[in-house]
Amino acid sequence: METWERSRRRWQHAFFVSWLVLTSAGPLTEAGQVLPVVLVAGLAVWYAVWFVLRTPPLDDVPLPYVLGGGLIWLGLFAIDSSFLVVALTVLVPYCMDAVRVGRVAVVSCAGGWLWHRFHATGAVTWSEIAIASLIAISTATAVGYFSSVSRQSAERKRLIEQLQAAQEARAAAERQAGVAAERQRLSRDIHDSLTQGFASVVMLLEAAQATLPDNRHLTQALRAARENVAESRRVVRALRPGQLDECGLPEALQGLSGRLSDETGVDAHTVITGTVRPLDAQVQEELLRVAQEAVANARRHAHAGQVTLTLSYMEDLIVLDVHDDGDGFEPLRAASGHGLSIMRERMERLGGTLLVESAPGAGTTVVARLPAVALSGAR
Repeated sequence: METWERSRRRWQHAFFVSWLVLTSAGPLTEAGQVLPVVLVAGLAVWYAVWFVLRTPPLDDVPLPYVLGGGLIWLGLFAIDSSFLVVALTVLVPYCMDAVRVGRVAVVSCAGGWLWHRFHATGAVTWSEIAIASLIAISTATAVGYFSSVSRQSAERKRLIEQLQAAQEARAAAERQAGVAAERQRLSRDIHDSLTQGFASVVMLLEAAQATLPDNRHLTQALRAARENVAESRRVVRALRPGQLDECGLPEALQGLSGRLSDETGVDAHTVITGTVRPLDAQVQEELLRVAQEAVANARRHAHAGQVTLTLSYMEDLIVLDVHDDGDGFEPLRAASGHGLSIMRERMERLGGTLLVESAPGAGTTVVARLPAVALSGAR
């Protein structure tokens, strides 16, 4: 792309210089004045200021350039009408990209030159018509060629950008998969080493306490060991949701709503819409965590009679809704809550969003959305 852009700019500069020389050499020779030479040189400098000396080069033709170049051309035309065809020089930057503008400019300049010859001599010869037609056809062909190459270059650039975006999405998915795998490895290592070790210590201390029931230090050591067992198990659960070890996200959500119904009597159920497809492990974990937090909030604070978990598989995103018909709350007041902040951070980390809709007495709906980029690492 960079090579083509440099080549296109070189062709544009060559086109500008060649057309300026061809269209102004004759009138300058006939005029024999200093002012036309100054204006032609000024037109060349004006072009260089906008398209040669600028870093980075301009992608579009700026209006100030066209206005300034048009004023210089009008000055030349006022001195001698032979400078009429120099107008195409001002439009050269357009000719490289906009084929219609370029061809209209070429045809107009060729017609203007014939009109000038007729106005100057009272007649137009067939040879002049042939020369003007040949120049117009060849120039219009060149304009069309460069315009088509420019369009192809823009299309290639778009495809390359799409490829880069896909590669970045794949790399992000691979990083997420690596993070999930590492979390699972840590979970297994902690469970197999620290948790089992603390459990063994607890068993030994319990046996020792049976022999020495009134030993205060032994009782304290047993309490500390039990606390560390509980903490290590909490860390293991945080690193790897047990519900996803043996089943997928839909089954884990159904299990979550089922336990809520069994333990509290709340009418809780899970709805799955769309075509179920595999998701990246990290995506499943984060969505499950959001569902768990939302259900826990409904259980503790909402006094809800019904809770509905809806998992929607769409073409370009996946949406998780957790709705309850409980007391509701004022979202602005609870926006800084720890639980909501954690849920929002989970979604934003994967490029998604979290929306909370609630009002006092109107229940609460938590909506978590993840785009296709976050789902592309599904396996």
